[in-house]
Amino acid sequence: MKFFYDTIIACCFTLLTACNVQKDKAIQSISLQTLKQDVIGKDVQFIDVRTPEEYIQHIDDAVNISIAHREQFKHNVLKLDKNKPVYVYCYKGVRSRRASHLLSTLGFKEIYDFTGGWKAWQAHNKKQQ
Repeated sequence: MKFFYDTIIACCFTLLTACNVQKDKAIQSISLQTLKQDVIGKDVQFIDVRTPEEYIQHIDDAVNISIAHREQFKHNVLKLDKNKPVYVYCYKGVRSRRASHLLSTLGFKEIYDFTGGWKAWQAHNKKQQ
C-alpha cells in the first residue's frame, strides 16, 4: 500500500513540475506601475481585449481588439508587428491571459499582460481623485 501512495505522490510531483516547465517565456505579467511607466504615452502596441461595449471606457492609448471572437482576433492582431512588444489587458486578467497565449502561438516574441486590468486601473484612478 505504501508503494501505491509513493507512486501517486511521484506522479503528482512530475505533473506539477512539468506544468511549470511549459510556462510560456514570451509572456510576462506587468504591474500598474510598469504600465504607467513603460506604456502610457509611449508609442507601443497596446491592446484592450475586452468587448467594444466595455471599451467605451478604456486606458489611454489602447486599441480595442476583442478576444470574444477568436478568428477575428487572430486576423486583427496579425496586422501588428510580431517583433515588437505587445501589451495586453482586459477587465481582471482572464481574457488577457488567454489572448497572451494566443499571441504567443501566433509568433509574437514579447508579450506583457497587465495584471489586474481595467478593474485595477479604475481603482487606482479613484484613489487619485
